[in-house]
Amino acid sequence: MTQVDSLEKSAKYKIAVVLREDLQGWQKLNVTAFLVSGVTAGAMVQGLTYYDRSGYKYLPMFQEPVMTYSAPLEGLRSIADRARVRDIPFAIFTDELFLTYDDEANRQAVSAFYSEDLNLAGLAFRCPKNAADKLLKGFELMS
Repeated sequence: MTQVDSLEKSAKYKIAVVLREDLQGWQKLNVTAFLVSGVTAGAMVQGLTYYDRSGYKYLPMFQEPVMTYSAPLEGLRSIADRARVRDIPFAIFTDELFLTYDDEANRQAVSAFYSEDLNLAGLAFRCPKNAADKLLKGFELMS
């Protein structure tokens, strides 16, 4: 797939981040950073490299819109259930991950809970816009 094909395909997709509404400011930033790293894994979501007038090169960024929503814990669980039923992959961040310091400990913390019992601080996914809209129905953009 060429870069142009990738750009055209991405116009039909959306990246969504949903954060639990009671998180502190630093937690929202931390959770968002980790979640979007999961969304980009293996996906063709980057645009083209940036150059300034001096010719200095900068890393590419997402070529798709990133929409950030807020929801209570039960809302996050509802969105997660909808995604599972539709077989849409998503990244999660749980409260327990605020207390861990490496990837192995993170995975162990998540594996200690059943899906329905996860203490979700946030989740993120990338999928076609119409599917994303169905997952997010009833939830508002973060203000």
